[in-house]
Amino acid sequence: MNKVNLSLQVIPINEADAYPIIDKAIEVIQSSGLKYEVQPFATIIEGSLDQVLRVALAAKEAALTAGAQELILNIQIHLKKDKDVCFEDKTGKFQ
Repeated sequence: MNKVNLSLQVIPINEADAYPIIDKAIEVIQSSGLKYEVQPFATIIEGSLDQVLRVALAAKEAALTAGAQELILNIQIHLKKDKDVCFEDKTGKFQ
């Protein structure tokens, strides 16, 4: 299976303190064993399509369990038919 990149933004709606909810979603991503980068507006994850989708769904569940009553999930997926998509290919020249 080829690697893909998934960008996940978890936005709790109508929450007085959203950061603890977002932190629980990020903890799921951190414990997934997949390559990831936490960024100011979203977290990007690298793995097979099945893997990254499973992690995104688990992160959503963690946010709900942490107290979110309503969420917006912004998800972007970059994939190629016959090649891996890797963080370094996109951003390595800027490091």
